[in-house]
Amino acid sequence: MERADQYEQLRQDTISGAGKVIAVHLNYRSRAAQRGRTPSIPSYFLKPATSLALDGAELARPQGVELLTVEGEVALIIGARSRNVSPEDAWAHVGYVTAANDAGFADLRWPDKGSNLRSKGGDGIAPIGPVLLPAQELDPAALRVRMWINGSLIQEDTTATLLFPFSQLVADLSRLMTLEPGDVILTGTPAGATVAQPGDVVEVEVDGVASDGAALTTGRLANKVVDSGLVLEPYGALPKLTDADRIDAWGSAEAAGIPAAGESSPSSAATAAAGDNRPASVLTPELTEKLKSVGTATLSVQLRKRGMQNCHIEGLTPTHPGAKVVGTARTLRYIPAREDLFKEFGGGYNAQKRAVDSLRPGDILVMDARGEKGTGTLGDVLALRAQVLGAAAVITDGGIRDFGPVSGMDIPAWGANPHPAVLGRRHVPWSVDDTIACGGAAVVPGDVIVGDEDGIVVIPPALAAEVAEDAVVQERMEAWVADRVTEGHPVDGLFPMNAEWKAKYEAYLAGQSQTETGTEQP
Repeated sequence: MERADQYEQLRQDTISGAGKVIAVHLNYRSRAAQRGRTPSIPSYFLKPATSLALDGAELARPQGVELLTVEGEVALIIGARSRNVSPEDAWAHVGYVTAANDAGFADLRWPDKGSNLRSKGGDGIAPIGPVLLPAQELDPAALRVRMWINGSLIQEDTTATLLFPFSQLVADLSRLMTLEPGDVILTGTPAGATVAQPGDVVEVEVDGVASDGAALTTGRLANKVVDSGLVLEPYGALPKLTDADRIDAWGSAEAAGIPAAGESSPSSAATAAAGDNRPASVLTPELTEKLKSVGTATLSVQLRKRGMQNCHIEGLTPTHPGAKVVGTARTLRYIPAREDLFKEFGGGYNAQKRAVDSLRPGDILVMDARGEKGTGTLGDVLALRAQVLGAAAVITDGGIRDFGPVSGMDIPAWGANPHPAVLGRRHVPWSVDDTIACGGAAVVPGDVIVGDEDGIVVIPPALAAEVAEDAVVQERMEAWVADRVTEGHPVDGLFPMNAEWKAKYEAYLAGQSQTETGTEQP
């Protein structure tokens, strides 16, 4: 039997013989950057074997579904029974490599977050093929995956950029479950995954170089998207989307046709009509980097020297311990919940949504929740929207819902505590860009916010440049003092410096200046 015929038989056997189909959530650096979160360990979801299909099968979009997402991937077909194998031995248990399209219905992701059962488990939603490549003839770190829609290249990446190499995936999974011959692992998609419409032809190809130098390719896995006659009856979840879902599925607000902050749209018409009266940020790239180079403890000292004692946002827990952020304050104020006010002002395009939608790159949204910890004031969808718009951070002295997913995003957030309840339990979103209180500090729109592992400080814009400059000078001096302590000098008279040590430090600075300008004496 010719090799091509063998591959065709194996391909058919894989579809009918797959026991498990396991998919990786995030595994390419480009995709992690696009999604705004980089996992430290791989995570997975299971798909039924009936979700597999072959080259040429139609991708059927049910009635009422708007977003059929398509994702080009490398599929691994297990060739040998694997139980608790090591990463060093894992690749030997992979029989074949092929192309896959891990398509899905974004409209049905909401009820099964993480598991993706309905959104990615439908019959025939995951075509693979057309040719199976022998895994042991390939370098798993040198494969290329590409996806086209109607002949236009949409995705291209190589397995050299994986967060978790294939051997790690096999070893990790085999620790707790036995991988059987024929099981399929869908290994994640790179940046560029998007939405396909009825009539679109989606093609995916994986290629690599064999150990003998020969080029090997799966050929193009081609599948056409069609409208299905399937009507989803209301026995369970029905399609539901938000703008954040659309942005996530299409890959960007622009691709999804959603106006960026400040652009006119039906939902933001009132805000746009009112105009954007926010003060311009005083942060330049140079000033931002200078503030990032110093600690909030140092900035606090410099503010105290200028009579600013009450400049700390206190009592909050970061989602990213150790994160350093610098940005311009935007403010959102909540008032205590009252049923009639929430009915009038809490629903629809309320102040909370308007505040998030109007964020600009470098903004930090600061929320005044009165220190009320009994409900969430930020959740994963709004945090994602803030991240997509380029915000530097979100700070609230109230609770954070979806604390795990929010912590997994790249955008840092600070909150009083995790809490599962929606904000209407204790709050009415009331106003945007007012002077507020947060964590015991007054915050004015346009204030400079700096946060790190020591806490969060609020700097009046008029003081930001001089505070940053003097903080750099202070930390340079303290580094010199630390070197002297390391040499064995006692701190008495050195910290703070007496006249003798000041003279030595000034001599050191003079020497540094001469070195930098090239004027030192021979």
